[in-house]
Amino acid sequence: MTKARARVVEQNSTADFTVDPARVPADAVTSSGSGLDPDISPAYAELQVHRVAERNGLSVARVEKLVAEHTEGRTLGFLGEPRVNVLELNVALRSLIDHG
Repeated sequence: MTKARARVVEQNSTADFTVDPARVPADAVTSSGSGLDPDISPAYAELQVHRVAERNGLSVARVEKLVAEHTEGRTLGFLGEPRVNVLELNVALRSLIDHG
């Protein structure tokens, strides 16, 4: 296992959930030239759900729902890949935490 993959597994595993190294998507271990990508793959977002839920006192189901709500499909139905808008997801998560 690469160091980057091992780091993703370590950072996102929780007391109740262990990330399967074979399920770590490519965008979890690579970055763009700018490092400022606004989107991540749904697979990478799903990999982080348990950690985000645990650290924020939320249920896994609630965080999964937020991810689903902020997942966009392919542009025009066929261009590109489905993606999760990280900024919008983080704003919604913060709002949920702040307002219960």
